[in-house]
Amino acid sequence: MTTIGSSLGRCRLLAPLALMTIAAGPPDEGRILYVHDGDTFRLESGERIRIAGIDAPETDPRQAKCPGEVALGKAAGARARALIDRRDVTLVRVGRSYKRTVARVSFEGRDLATLLVDGGVALWWPRGKFKPDWCAANGCDGRVT
Repeated sequence: MTTIGSSLGRCRLLAPLALMTIAAGPPDEGRILYVHDGDTFRLESGERIRIAGIDAPETDPRQAKCPGEVALGKAAGARARALIDRRDVTLVRVGRSYKRTVARVSFEGRDLATLLVDGGVALWWPRGKFKPDWCAANGCDGRVT
């Protein structure tokens, strides 16, 4: 029998490997201007970056599926800010999404996506898979109030 815990454990092990197989450009450096939410930030250059391979809950009530998602999103944004706000980061660009660059991001030799997932504020979101449902995962009825 497969449990959520065993599935998440396998995903935690396999997701970084899957990210490494995505075609990517050469690494680049940038400084964070501000963190928008748990998986998106802006560089001082003005470029918007979406962290590859993860999803964090929405912070905008118009985009969230339930109030619980907004609360989780705020926690994810706070954690991302604590980790990278105004820091230098290394980027490996892997694509584009909604006028944002999608990139693997690291700082001080640490992978940002892994830190956010291990910190419980983001989930692995492999390319081509459905977006995680933060409301169902947290027992919310899906209504935005």
